[in-house]
Parts: sequence; C-alpha cells; structure tokens
Amino acid sequence: MIPRASRAVAHDRAAPSTNGRRRAADNGPMSDTDLRIELRQTPAGIVGYEPLPEHRIKLHVGAPVAGACQFHRFLYTRGDLDIVPAGVSDVWHEEAASTSLMLRVSTALLRRTADEMGLPAECATLAQRHQFRDAHIEHIAWALDAERRAGFPNGTLYADSLGTALAVHLLSGQRRPEPVPARGLTRPQLRRVTEHIEAHLDGDLSLSSLADVAGLSASHLKTLFKRSTGLPVHEYVVHRRVDRARGLLLRSELPASQVALESGFSHQSHMARCMRRVLGVTPGEVRRAG
Repeated sequence: MIPRASRAVAHDRAAPSTNGRRRAADNGPMSDTDLRIELRQTPAGIVGYEPLPEHRIKLHVGAPVAGACQFHRFLYTRGDLDIVPAGVSDVWHEEAASTSLMLRVSTALLRRTADEMGLPAECATLAQRHQFRDAHIEHIAWALDAERRAGFPNGTLYADSLGTALAVHLLSGQRRPEPVPARGLTRPQLRRVTEHIEAHLDGDLSLSSLADVAGLSASHLKTLFKRSTGLPVHEYVVHRRVDRARGLLLRSELPASQVALESGFSHQSHMARCMRRVLGVTPGEVRRAG
C-alpha cells in the first residue's frame, strides 16, 4: 500500500499555457508536433499523474527504484515502461528519486494513424500498463532523446517519422491488414514528391506535407517511397542536402556556415556530421578538392 506520509509529491500536470497554447520545455521544433519528449527528475515520494488530454509513456532510465501502489510493491529498473492513457489519472509511491524519459503522444496522432491503418475510431486508444518491456518503444524514446540533446538538428520531418512509427507500433495489436501496393510510388507521384523536396530542401520538410503532395497517407508514403528509392524519406532528404552542400562548396565562395543553412542543415556541425556519414569526407576536404 502507498505510505500515508511522504517526503515529496510530484505531479504530472498540463504545462502552463502561453497565448492559449501549451508550452513544451526543451522540445525545440517538436513543441508543436504530435510527439514530444522530456527528461524528468522525480523526487522520492508520491508520484501523481493527473488526467491529461494526451497519452503518456514513461521510460525508466535511472538507477533501480523501489516503490508501491495500492495493490503491490515493485522495483523499477532501467528499461521499464509505463503507459498512462489520455484522461486517466494514476498515483504510486517511489522510495528514492527517479529519472525517466517521458513521451507525450497526442490523441490526434493515434486517431489519424488508426484511420490510415483502416482501424475503426474506437481502436485509437491505449490501455493502461505498468512495468513492461518493449524494445521498439525504447529505441524510439532514445532516438528522440538523442535528437533533444543535440538541439533537434533534424527538424520536423525526423520527429514526424518517429511519431508515425511509434503510433503504428502502439496500434499494431489491433491492426487489420491494409492493402499496400506491392509496387512503389507511381512515376508522377515520385516526381511530385522529389520536386517538392528539392524546392523546399532548405526548409523544415514534414512527412505530412510530402504525403499530401503524393496524395497518400503518411504511413503509405513511408513504405512506397522506400520501395521506389531504396531509402527512407528522411535519409533521402539527408542525401539530397549533402549533395546540394557539396555542390555549393565546390562552386561558390560561400562560408561553410551559409552553405549549411542554404542546404537545409540546422548548423555547420550538423552538415559536417551528415557529410562524413554519407560521403566519408569533411566539408573542408570537399572545398579543397574543388
């Protein structure tokens, strides 16, 4: 049972609003998307989750922490997950301070993904679960955290892709097979999408905008685009940005920082990392080769 006395009470509430919109601390370009992440340091004591209009997925990433809820005692270890669905409250007691990654998933994302999967609206829900393991969810959480710690260099498109992957995985237990063409995109679809990418390469591309251009759902676009090009959408965009940066470095006198921005990279070091990964050389080596 939860102890009557506690050293601290930690509540998970809706973030304060600014001009009618919720604030998401330290979420960069993900603040206004369907999937957000935050690192939480919770003091020992009672942990209270108030009902919120979003789903919460908590990944324990710190040292082991013992605790108790109304019916049993437990020991959180690194990798343990909890799901608190939208509109649900929860409370338990933790005997020591804990560290976790909190994923906040909008109900709109699940509804939209369920519709794209051919599921009825009532399937766009999550069940409350505690202390379970899921390597796929954990992988996405760490990928988002790496993006957060790097300052969100990959922008909205990367967050959209991870959000869609997470939503599909969360709903996969209720999935009804949806016919997906064995072929890839049609030639007109592929041309429209790639031309849109080229025209907006220096901007913050999103999976939803590319899906609209193709006339497909986001999940179908991800599948068919990879079949057509051999690359995931995000990776294709990275390759095109690297190619544009290479051309600018060879043919212009622009400083590397300006080349990075005009190629769609968030900053010069982001361009350098991607260029080393794709081409195996640094921007300086490319420029000297010209």
